[in-house]
Amino acid sequence: MSTSASTLQDVASVDDFLNVAAIETVPLFEHLEFEFLLGYDVFAPASRGRTRVHKPPDLFRGFLHCYYENVYGTRPVTRELQNGLVWYYCGLDKPPSRDTVDRFLTDLEHVIDDVFDRLVEQAAARGLLDSTYSIDSTHVEAIQYNDAASWNYDPTAEEYYYGFGCTIVSTGAKIPIAAEFTQAKQADQETAMRVTRDALAVDTPIWMLGDSAYDILDWHDHLLAAGVVPITPYNPRNTDDPKDIEYRVEDRIEEHSKDVQLKQSILDETYNNRTGVERTNGAVKDCGLGHVRARGRVHARTEVFVALCLRLVVAITNYERGNNPGCEKL
Repeated sequence: MSTSASTLQDVASVDDFLNVAAIETVPLFEHLEFEFLLGYDVFAPASRGRTRVHKPPDLFRGFLHCYYENVYGTRPVTRELQNGLVWYYCGLDKPPSRDTVDRFLTDLEHVIDDVFDRLVEQAAARGLLDSTYSIDSTHVEAIQYNDAASWNYDPTAEEYYYGFGCTIVSTGAKIPIAAEFTQAKQADQETAMRVTRDALAVDTPIWMLGDSAYDILDWHDHLLAAGVVPITPYNPRNTDDPKDIEYRVEDRIEEHSKDVQLKQSILDETYNNRTGVERTNGAVKDCGLGHVRARGRVHARTEVFVALCLRLVVAITNYERGNNPGCEKL
């Protein structure tokens, strides 16, 4: 793959990525203020006593560049980083070997959640979140050699796929703010509750939208207790006496509060905004979530979160440049 000099110059700007030192003026990611460090302390020596020699921030820059240029998987990433301009602009002393790239991806798993959370905080600080959150699950296709993946059914596409799943809460201009990697596309109730709690820890919205898969009583009651109005279509599954409602919240509001009334038109109008999470899923897939080439669950999950991080970085950078943060390219 050929890489333009202008693109590489942008990549060079990640010199301050994950650096606690003073931020220099650089074209890309220049306004991201990271207060954490992918430090060497989280990268333990190998089991046989050989110290792992690589620079975590520099290799992370390399991964960001590769994902932005649609290069995925340890072999293709290693090949891309053999390009003299690429490894130079990413701050590496020399092209990394495939073993180094592979070890780094394994080590990154220990801190990738913190990287993602910090980026979400920066998006929130810039006012990129709005008062409506949406939750949805999407499929993550895996390579056939990934023994940790499994065959799953995607009811949206009405077909089977080999891979994993990812549950995402998004808001604003295609901004993911909470996520979890799952074995299948459809998340269980425990995962839905955990991702929802993570999203509410960022900020408290007015609305939380989900499809009928989130017609879960505990999920609704948790959100209502937090002062959030959940809107999901009522799913009359496993009942001989279905309720005369369109949204589960109508029943929960009536049961918990007689002083609160929600107009059907408002619920309908608000629920129509749920398509925003589908656009977020699409944007994150373009950042790499749809191209998981790793073997094993650990590497696959890490690659998914790198894609989520890249989507946030692109949104924040576009905002700082005065561009639409919803744009998927810089």
